[in-house]
Amino acid sequence: MIREVLRMGDARLLRVARPVSEFGTAQLAELLSDMRDTMAHLGGAGLAAPQIGVDLRVVIFGGRSNPRYPEAPPVPDTVLINPELTPFGEEEEEDWEGCLSVPGMRGWVPRWKRLYYSGQDENGRRFERRVDGFHARVVQHECDHLDGILYPMRIRDFRRFGYTDALNLPVAVADE
Repeated sequence: MIREVLRMGDARLLRVARPVSEFGTAQLAELLSDMRDTMAHLGGAGLAAPQIGVDLRVVIFGGRSNPRYPEAPPVPDTVLINPELTPFGEEEEEDWEGCLSVPGMRGWVPRWKRLYYSGQDENGRRFERRVDGFHARVVQHECDHLDGILYPMRIRDFRRFGYTDALNLPVAVADE
C-alpha cells in the first residue's frame, strides 16, 4: 500500500525513532511492503519509516537505474534495521540532495565519503558493509531520518539551497 509521506514541518519527522525488537512479524512485513510500494511509486532512492509516520529504526534503499539519478551507480536493494554508521576516513564530499519529505527542493550537503554500516535485515540477521560515494550518501541521508534530522539541517551554505527549478539543476537531480 502506498503511504503518505510526511513533509518538513511535521513534528513527527523530528523524533528519534525506537529500535525494532521483534523480527519476522506480520507488522514488520507489512511495514516493509508499504515502504517498498511508497518508494517505488515516488521514484525515490530510499525511504525511512519515520517519513511515513512509523517511529521505528527502519530504512530501505537501493536501485539499479533510476531516471532521477542517471549518473548514480547501482545500490543494492537493502532493508537496514537498527543501523549503526561509522565513517571510515576523514574525507567528506558535498553533493546535491533532495528528499521526499522536502519535495521540490535541493541542497548542497556534506557527507562522509566512505562509510562502514551494520544492522539487521528483516529477519533479524546482522550484516555489515563498507561503502563509498552515492551508496554512502544514501545510507547517511536515510539514517538521519531515524534521528530526526532532515538534510537542510546539514547544509553549510544556504546560497546552495532552494527549489530545483530556481537553482537551474538538471531534472535528473531529484528527491531521495
